[in-house]
Order: sequence, then C-alpha cells, then structure tokens
Amino acid sequence: MDGNSSKETNMAFSYSPIISELEEENRLLKETVNQLKNEIDRFRTPPLMVCEVRDIVDQNAVIKVPNGNQFFVCVSDSCTDVVAGDSVLVEQKNLNIIRKFSRSRSFNVEQFVILEKPTITFSQIGGLGKQIQEIKEVVELPLKKPLLFKKVGIQPPKGLLLYGPPGTGKTLLAKAVANSSDSTFIEVVGSELVQKFIGEGAKLVKEIFELAREKGPSIVFIDELDALAAKRIEVGTSGEREVQRTFMQLLAEIDGFAPLGNVKIIGCTNRRDILDPAILRPGRLDRLISVDLPNRDGLREIFKIHTKDMSLEKMNTEKLIEQMTDFSGAEVRATCTEAGYFAIREDRTRVKESDFLKAIVKVKEDEANETDDFSHMFG
Repeated sequence: MDGNSSKETNMAFSYSPIISELEEENRLLKETVNQLKNEIDRFRTPPLMVCEVRDIVDQNAVIKVPNGNQFFVCVSDSCTDVVAGDSVLVEQKNLNIIRKFSRSRSFNVEQFVILEKPTITFSQIGGLGKQIQEIKEVVELPLKKPLLFKKVGIQPPKGLLLYGPPGTGKTLLAKAVANSSDSTFIEVVGSELVQKFIGEGAKLVKEIFELAREKGPSIVFIDELDALAAKRIEVGTSGEREVQRTFMQLLAEIDGFAPLGNVKIIGCTNRRDILDPAILRPGRLDRLISVDLPNRDGLREIFKIHTKDMSLEKMNTEKLIEQMTDFSGAEVRATCTEAGYFAIREDRTRVKESDFLKAIVKVKEDEANETDDFSHMFG
C-alpha cells in the first residue's frame, strides 16, 4: 500500500465519529421538529365543550350545554355506552357527541363547605337544657344506637330544624351534637350556595350529600336555610329558577336517605315563617326545635360559662343579669369580652363590676346602631 492510500484511510477513520455524531444530531433535530409540529396541530384543534346528557333517543341524544339550552344531537358510533346523566365532550360547531367524559366530581366540594370534627361540648352551652335533650334524641341516639330503634320498631327523624333569633346558640348545638356522636360536621351556608353557584347549585347539593355519605357518620348543617327553602312564588328570572332547582335537589337528597342511615340533616334559620312547608313535612326536617332568647336562669348559666376563666373582683351578679335582660348568648359573650378589654385598657388583670356595666352599655349601643343601619338600608 502506497503512502497516499494510507493517509486516505487514516482520514476516513478520523472523520467517521464526527459523521456519526452529526447524523445522530440531525435525527434528534428532526424528531424535535416533528414533535413541535404535532404540538402546534394539537393547539390548533378546536376545543371540545363539556355538556350533560338529558336523554337518549336511538342513536341521538338530548344534551344540555353550560348556558342551560338543550339540543338534539348525534352520538358518535364509537360512543356506545352513553346514558342520561353522563357528562360528554361535544364539538362546538354541530354539538355532536365525540366521547364520554368521566369525572368523579364537578367540584372539589371540600373547598365550598366547612368540614370539621367539632370540639364544642354540651357543657359549654348554657340555658338550652331542653333543646339539648331534644337534639340528642333526634341526632345522637340514632347515630350511636341504631339497633335500639330497630328493636322498638320506630323510625327516627332524618333531620331537624333549629329556629330562633340570631346569636342564641343554634350553630353551637349542632356542633356539640356532632362532637358527642363523633360525627363529621359539614356546614353549608344557604345564601352562599344560591349566590355563588348559579347554574351549578343542584349539582353541588348532590355532591355535598355524596361527601356526607363518604365521611359518615356525619351531620349536614345548612345555615340560613330560608335563602334556599323559602316559600315558592311565581318563578320568573333565571336566578329564581336556579334557586328552585337547587331546592328541589335538596328535597330529593333528603328523601333519598334511609331513616337509620349514618347521615343527619340539621337546618338553621332565623325566619321559620317564610320556609316552604315542603321542607318541614313528615319524612324531611319534621322535628322543629325553637332556640329562643335565654330567660334569667339561662343568662346566669351563660354568664357563668363565659366568666369561668376570668379573674373577677367581687360583684353583684344578679344586678348584671338584670341589666342583660333580652340579651342573646352571643351578646352575653360579647359583654364578657368587652369587660375584659375595659380592664386591660387600665392595665388591670382583674375585672370589676363597673367594667361589666360599661360593657353592657356598649353592646346595647352596638346593637342599636346595627338595627338603625338595617332600617336605613331597607326602610
């Protein structure tokens, strides 16, 4: 072999790794370009709309789009297992069903309710002995001793209604019975449900009760029930129709519970007079418990509960109770807090009778101002 041939051979060997690297790099670049093209094509694909199937007719379906309108559309041949109530994906031009869309929940329900294991006990509630006894019989006893009811042969109520003026302890009663029965406490505010979830209220109600079953034993506490279950009038606006749909779903959920199930419903309202009779009929919230302003003995109990950890000088308790006539439990608590602040402002650690008297005047003034503001708003 001559010298030139040997040089060419050596050069070929030296270039081979470089050529291989360039070919590999070229292959990777082509793959990257193809991936980017596919990504661009995917981004250019028209979005699909999520709809609800209301009815199936042969190879067609009636669907409900998010704005509430309904359409009669075709179902894709590849989508054979669609039934009424399913969520589906439809193309936006002709609204034909492309495929079924499986989702366990429309919402993360736990974001919209207060979910807790309360620590409040009945010993922390004063002046409501009769109401405590009733709520124990209706809620705690069936959850803790269901066999007792089966042996006796009676069905306990599915739920109850707590009604009365604001601040009288309705929420405290519900939390205390949840604690005593070791139940999950799920709090729903009726006014927020109506205002925040127009178009979705009924679905959210359904999923709240599904959550209650999962977390059982549980208590579903519906505060401001009158916002959701007021007497039905002529349905006019879309908002009123949505409230009615949500209310009807609530009734359906209550009717669907077995009396001895491990979920109880407690409604709460300041306005029993405007509630729809349908929510109070037998088999629903048929046990009604009035939670009124405390009497003198009740005020004494509540005052004792809220002052048991306070450093007090000698005082005429009965004189203070007399000054707090017509106070709610919440106002008694506010009075104790304000009295403590009067002592703190004077750099004292013990609370005097005069602090409580000034606190009572302040709470009464605050209440009067709130009443005036309300009158100006609606008068």
